[in-house]
Amino acid sequence: MESGLTFSAADLAQTRFAVSPMWEVVTSFRVLARRPDSVPHQRWIAQVRPRIVRAGIDRGWLAALVPARGYLVDFLNPTPAGPFPTLDAELDAIRRTPAERVRSDLDMLAKEREGERGAGRARLLRDDPAAALVKVTDEIETYWELALAPYWARVQQVLEADVFHRARQVAEHGSARVLSELHETVRWDDGTLRLVRRHCSISRDQVGSGLLLVPSVFAWPRVLTRSVHPDPPQLGYPARGFGAVWEPRTTDAVEAVAAVLGRSRTLLLSELDTPASTTRLAAHCGLSAAGVSQHLIALRNAGLVTAHRSGRSVLYARTALADRLLDP
Repeated sequence: MESGLTFSAADLAQTRFAVSPMWEVVTSFRVLARRPDSVPHQRWIAQVRPRIVRAGIDRGWLAALVPARGYLVDFLNPTPAGPFPTLDAELDAIRRTPAERVRSDLDMLAKEREGERGAGRARLLRDDPAAALVKVTDEIETYWELALAPYWARVQQVLEADVFHRARQVAEHGSARVLSELHETVRWDDGTLRLVRRHCSISRDQVGSGLLLVPSVFAWPRVLTRSVHPDPPQLGYPARGFGAVWEPRTTDAVEAVAAVLGRSRTLLLSELDTPASTTRLAAHCGLSAAGVSQHLIALRNAGLVTAHRSGRSVLYARTALADRLLDP
């Protein structure tokens, strides 16, 4: 199946990029749901899935609204106002979704998921959208803390690098070339953006003017679209370098960093290639839990680690600044 999105000069002028936390929420949740064929993300899945199952999110609102394949409700991906929206801003936009938009999306979802689990939550959304959307966004916040917040510095770095690279390409070579290089299923053809092997068609009469391009670490191996009039169409595509996000960072610079931070703190930073709790760090590094806690407080105050609640535990993760320190 192929669909085409025609462009006028005004549409090209209104084409822009955005890094969207909610796009990473829905695409990452899909990765968890279809884990057997999500090879690039296996390390992340192994760490995150047990937390999601313990929290019951695999059986919650996201499970009802974001199937592993096919259509997912459009109201979970509101149009960002700027290039780098916050999660809070996007959740606020979701809570303000008009009731008719919610019901229209649920009608579309029901065509593909009739009789599947999640029908009860769909009824709650249909009957009282405003109250149910609060519950949806509450669950998204919990999912974010468990699945994405500990890794966000690394994910965000890849997404922003993709945006800056493609913006530079637009300036040097024009929009047509950049659109042709987004994905193997996307090509620019004489004023029309053609999407092949699409589950759903998309055309200019379904959407507003312009185009919003959203890089994603989790979208691979496909592109996703959102077409809701009068918003501009959104195209979520795999970001450049997404496959390297979960690779262990090399630590050739450890000795130089240790001379500044001390060996214990540098050892903790090296161990935080994977987000971990104080107890796990103490066991792996041969340090006391109290000593690890003191070092982590200092590293957090220096902007080198972040802390994220996971049930009764707190997971610590390296920041992008720490990653750069440990890179060769």
